[in-house]
Amino acid sequence: MPTSSTSPWGPVQWATNGPVNIAFDRLTEGADGEPLLLATGLGANRRWIPDELCRMLAARGFAVARYDQRDGGDSTHLPATSTTNPIAALFGRRGSAYTAEDMVDDTVAVLDALGWESAHLLGVSLGGAVVQRTALRHPERVRTLTTMAAVPGDSAGLRSMRYVRLRTLSKFAGLKFPDTPEGDVRAGVEVFRLLASPARPFDERAAREAALRNKDSGLHDQEAQSRQIGAQWHGAPIEKVTRPTLVLHGADDPLIKPSAARTIASRIPGSRLVLLPEVGHELPEHSWSLVADELGRLVDAEREKRAA
Repeated sequence: MPTSSTSPWGPVQWATNGPVNIAFDRLTEGADGEPLLLATGLGANRRWIPDELCRMLAARGFAVARYDQRDGGDSTHLPATSTTNPIAALFGRRGSAYTAEDMVDDTVAVLDALGWESAHLLGVSLGGAVVQRTALRHPERVRTLTTMAAVPGDSAGLRSMRYVRLRTLSKFAGLKFPDTPEGDVRAGVEVFRLLASPARPFDERAAREAALRNKDSGLHDQEAQSRQIGAQWHGAPIEKVTRPTLVLHGADDPLIKPSAARTIASRIPGSRLVLLPEVGHELPEHSWSLVADELGRLVDAEREKRAA
């Protein structure tokens, strides 16, 4: 999990959606490229998307920006609800903090703040569901759609259960660490361990170094995760997605079954499925080049279609 000693990111900026402020920043490299917005997963802040992957994307012609979901990272955290456990939220015992449509509109607020009329979207895990929904709710803002390690964007609650490995989710929900910097580091290491591909030896030292660089309390903030996972979608089914779509999924994902990716690819017209070998619910170094190449291939095809 290497990183540069000098941050390639510009200063944090803010987008506003009603009472919610959404934190985002831009990669300083490749600023004149095709706009690409990255959406992160459950509880995780935007800094978990590896810098070197983002630099690879910039080298392939993308202007890269990333943002924190509401209730994650530097974005607004909402008031507590009666549901404080992600498993309970998944089963439908949820509060009414906000909807999935609200999270989609956060994405569009970031595009507005960036000055991007439209962009390519890449969402990982929960972010994958969010970008699918963005392509449904605001198709004019989406050039291409890449969803990774995600469930179908129109599934929720019990309908999601068929795609989730409950044993892993229960372990994830059972992580208990103190709300301290060291607790954040320990949580980061254990989340890395839990979500890594079992086909590769787990590098605990590298995981701890990554967690030290990015002490993210969101990885063990179950109340915030419950609000995120409990946000319900009321919109169209994913068969209505009209944007060029790439579906990526770790072949060894221990949290979301690859069948979720196969379902998405079968239901979104014209989409393409790529299973990433020796990848879990993560973005390990050996996958970066393949991910960047596949996004480049998707966008090249879309650009040729626009030029025709």
